[in-house]
Amino acid sequence: MGKVLALAVGLGLAGWLLRTLGAAPGGEAAEAWVQRFGLEQSLKGEAIFILVGSLAAAVGVPRQAVAFLGGYVFGPVIGGALSLLAQILSCAAAYGWARLVGRAWAERRLAGRFGRRLRPLRDSLAASPFGATLALRLLPIGNNLALNLLAGLSGIPALAFFAGSLVGYLPQTAIFALAGAGVAVDRSSQLALAAVLFLGSAGIGFWLLRRHRAGRAMDDDQG
Repeated sequence: MGKVLALAVGLGLAGWLLRTLGAAPGGEAAEAWVQRFGLEQSLKGEAIFILVGSLAAAVGVPRQAVAFLGGYVFGPVIGGALSLLAQILSCAAAYGWARLVGRAWAERRLAGRFGRRLRPLRDSLAASPFGATLALRLLPIGNNLALNLLAGLSGIPALAFFAGSLVGYLPQTAIFALAGAGVAVDRSSQLALAAVLFLGSAGIGFWLLRRHRAGRAMDDDQG
């Protein structure tokens, strides 16, 4: 009962933080975030960005938006690195919270009708934590927070999940940091390059996912 209450309180806190942090930054919204949180190119500004970016991604703000804001404020290299750190911290926080608080509750729900659509994804993660996580992170679709919570609730090995997330985060983090920097300095060439790289990253993600599923199907047939 205590863990279920903690789960509910955590979800309520996440909703409040999401409303407080506002919508995903982009264009004029990015400048609003800069003004709201006092982001600047300094150690203090970088520390504030990591804190704000981690909280934002942990409660459901798209990780691509965090990378965009990082590139907008700090440039593609430093902004991308800070964004990647913020994303990993948010991933670890959501995963750890879900694993410590709600794992037993989730197992009961996954055993019933609630888990009918989630069990295949959970099984894929359990069968290949690194490979499945990498493929899902590279895709331009899906919910970052939901995957973090599902992995934690299902008890997916932390090291493989974090490693897959780190590698999978890299391409889109670099792409959106590049796009954010392009908006900041008004360079259409950077935006065009970001768009091309995004399509390439998405294609690799879909290919890896299909390969992963094909491999599992072959294993099932042999079994």
